[in-house]
Parts: sequence; C-alpha cells; structure tokens
Amino acid sequence: AAAKRQRGAAAGARPKKRARREPSAAEAAPAAPAAAPGEYSIPAPVSQGKWKNKERVLIFSSRGINFRTRHLMQDLRTLMPHSKADTKMDRKDKLFVINEVCEIKNCNKCIFFEAKKKQDLYMWLSNAPQGPSAKFLVQNIHTLAELKMTGNCLRGSRPLLSFDPTFDKEPHYALLKELFIQIFSTPQYHPKSQPFVDHVFTFTIADKRIWFRNYQIIEEDASLVEIGPRFVLNLIKIFQGSFGGPTLYENPYYQSPNMHRRLIRLSVAAKFKEKQQVKEAQKMKKNETKILVKDDFTETVFETPAEEKPVEVQLVKPEPKATVKDKRKPRKTQRKKQKKLFRIEA
Repeated sequence: AAAKRQRGAAAGARPKKRARREPSAAEAAPAAPAAAPGEYSIPAPVSQGKWKNKERVLIFSSRGINFRTRHLMQDLRTLMPHSKADTKMDRKDKLFVINEVCEIKNCNKCIFFEAKKKQDLYMWLSNAPQGPSAKFLVQNIHTLAELKMTGNCLRGSRPLLSFDPTFDKEPHYALLKELFIQIFSTPQYHPKSQPFVDHVFTFTIADKRIWFRNYQIIEEDASLVEIGPRFVLNLIKIFQGSFGGPTLYENPYYQSPNMHRRLIRLSVAAKFKEKQQVKEAQKMKKNETKILVKDDFTETVFETPAEEKPVEVQLVKPEPKATVKDKRKPRKTQRKKQKKLFRIEA
C-alpha cells in the first residue's frame, strides 16, 4: 500500500504536458544558406500549397460499349488525375442511380458513357447531385493508340482550357463552358497532379458541334502538337437536374442516328426505284404497237430497171492454176536442220 501511495504520489507529481503550439514563422522557416556568387538558389516546390478545390470526377460507362469507347474512357482517366473509376452500370438501372454512385465514391462531377445498339455512343456530363447535366452524341472518336501522334506530355500535368469565342455569345454555350471548366480542369495542388502546364484542351464550335482536341505545348517555340484523343460532341439536351429534370435547352439541329440511317436507306431505295421505272418505261415502248406508214408512190420515180444479161453455162472444166514454188523454203529447212545439229552437239 505504501508502494502504491508512493507511485500515486509520483504520478501526481508529474508535470502536465505542454499544449502544442504552432511554430512561428522564424522557427518554421530555417535560415537558408546564403547563395554563393554565381550560384542559383532553388525555390521551394510548387506542390507545397494547400489543396482546396476538392473536385472529383467519376468516369464510367454502361454495359455494351465497344473497344474504342473503352480506350477513350481510359485515355480520359489518364489525362485527368482527379478522376475515379467504377464498374460498368447495368442497362436496366435508371440513370438517377448514378447520383448515389457519385455520393458513394465521394465525387461531385460525372462523365457517363451510355451505349445503345452497340453502335451509338452518348456522353453525359453532370454536376451531381444538384445539376445541371448535358447529354451529347459522341462522333468521330480517335483514341491515343489510333492517332500515334508525335506529341507527348507529362502524365498528370495540369492542362490549359481553350474555348471558342462562340461560347460567350449564347447562354447554353456559356453553361456548357462552365461545366467543361469544372470537369476537365485539374484542381491546383492536387496530390496526383504535377506542377507543370504542358498541354492544352481545346473546345471549338463548328457545324453546330463541339470539337475536342488535345495539344502539347513545345517549350522551344511554344508551338502546338496534337496528342489525342479527339472526338466530336453533338449536343442533344441540357437538363436542370442531374441525369433528368426540366429541359433547359434542346438542340433544334440534332438528328438522331436512327433517323440518319433511315434517310440513307430511303435514298438508296429511291435510286433503285428510279432504275426500275426506267426499265419499265423502256419495256412499254418496245411493246407498243407499231404504226404502219402507207407506201409513198413517189419513191419509185427515180428507180431505173437494170439490164437483163443472158445466163451463160460453162461446160468445159477450167484449167488448174499454176502453183509458184517458194524459193526461200529450202533455205529455211536447211537452216532449221543446222540449228538442230548445233543444239545436239552442244
């Protein structure tokens, strides 16, 4: 008991722990050694800043996509270090389920590839879970492996975003511009990003479509070299909510792939029908009864009868014609014999 009291007394006599305090600026930053004349002082790395913009993008697809779409999705994941992946979603599930998947994955932006009929590809860009969201038809896909461009950029580096001036003229393009900026721009000081800017994402509007290109910035002359991937986005609709809700904008120039294929089939069928009609018209002309033209009595005015010659019958057999022998023939036969002998001797 005495020993216990002594231990308790010793424990009670211990000094209390001091509260941790933040080091002052003078203590935190030790004095850097003075650079000798002719030497350069290396600044602190840029990545020491604080990661404040916690944008995370979920990139995944539905079942039934082809190999080109899968490679495009993988290329976007490599270009965007702030992206996350997930398993393919079943076709029977409703699209609003994606909001729950984004919440589970701790993502507030989503790029969802939806495949239909194993040939049509649709892309959803959404701000989960509040919205807005946009639906596009993806055309003219070329992946990094297909292009084989000469350009090359650092993996995980932050891109510059270049937009067409048309994005600032119309309200629906301005909304899409803000959506593209929040999704494709890598947050500053992201742990997986590199503190370099060596490539550019360009969004150009031409033919009522948005053309996506990726270029590398060459340091020597600041010229651009295309890296890839490249694709074209044909806007369908912009919704107020995430993967649904009231329609904010609908593209009047959009033509569905089914309608496009139907028009192609109709044009081919029209050409075939035209050929058949031409053939039937030709047959009708051939089968028509020919109109008999009456004989013209003036046709025989200038005809003169030929003189009638008496028929001569030859009773004596004609003499045979004299055959002229070719003088060069014996010479030819002699040359042939000499050639044969020469071949045999050889």
